[in-house]
Order: sequence, then C-alpha cells, then structure tokens
Amino acid sequence: MKEAKVLKEFEKAGALLKGHFILSSGLHSPVFLQKALVFMNPKRTARLCKALAAKIEDAVDGPIDAVVSPAVGGIIPGYETARHLKVPAMYVEREKGEFVLRRGFPLTRGMRVVMVEDIVTTGLSSRECIQAIRKTGARVVAAACLIDRSGGKAKVGTKLISLAQIDIPAYPADRLPKELAALPAVKPGSRGIA
Repeated sequence: MKEAKVLKEFEKAGALLKGHFILSSGLHSPVFLQKALVFMNPKRTARLCKALAAKIEDAVDGPIDAVVSPAVGGIIPGYETARHLKVPAMYVEREKGEFVLRRGFPLTRGMRVVMVEDIVTTGLSSRECIQAIRKTGARVVAAACLIDRSGGKAKVGTKLISLAQIDIPAYPADRLPKELAALPAVKPGSRGIA
C-alpha cells in the first residue's frame, strides 16, 4: 500500500485533523491523526494491517512468533496485524508507570517478536514496549507502525517498519510558531477527540 493511500484511509475516516493539538508526548502539532476513527471500521483496519503485515514479512528474515503492542492505542492494530501474520497478539500495560506483560501472556525467552504500534511520534512508547518485551528474554526482531509521523527521525531501538512515513511538525510548548500559538490548543481526549 502506497503512503498516499494510507493517508487517504485516514482522510476518508475523518481522522486527519488540523488545528492546534497537544500530543500525548506533550509536544504541540498542527495535525492530529485520530486513529480511533480509523479503527472503528473493521474493513479499513483490516486493509491497513494486512498491508503492514506484508511489509513486515518482507523486511524480517526468519520466523515471527508473536506481536506485542503497547496498550491502549496499539492493541487493535497489533491484534489485526498479528491475525494477518498468523501469530499470537499480546500487549503490555502500565503498572506503576512502567510497561509490563500481564494477563498470563506466554512470552518467553528466545521468542521472535515484532512490536506493533499505531502511530509513532517520538518513539517513547515504542521504546518502553520494546524494553518490556526484552525483559522477558524474547527477541525484538522489528518494530512496526501504521504511520511514522516523525519522518523517520524517531529512534525506537530497532528497525522501524511503517506503512507511511510523514514529517508532521511537533513543537515544545515554549517554541511554538506564531500561527500555531494563535490557535486554541486542544488536548486529545477532550471535546470528543480521543
């Protein structure tokens, strides 16, 4: 699937929003990708994740034993990508501020794992998820996401495979461009923006 088609899927879902958004990273951006609007459509989600699974298979040498994703945003794309890879899907959750594998998920030493995210901005949650996977003794053979909005700048600690790589600007609160600072800031999760 070409990058333009990936972005078109977000546009068709009404998930490519413009304004002034405070991202979960704390950075401010003129664009927010509302992936929940994409994931509410099973056919759209299946198309995107099937394409991501194919890209993962092309990029990873050797078998893949499982997909692990960070909760909550990565659960749906992780599950759907795992379905297309025909491997188990698991996820990590925060416990006392740190990602851990819970719920009896059987991730063990030597397993070959792909970490799957929805959207990567700074790569922080991906790095934390990968760290939790490695603590089990499993081997992270790649990381993958639907959209890398860092334009390839995010470092996650392993190879990052993305369906679309776009460079959407994000700024610290004290370095906003004038045109962005002039707009009211919206924090996703408020006013109907999840």
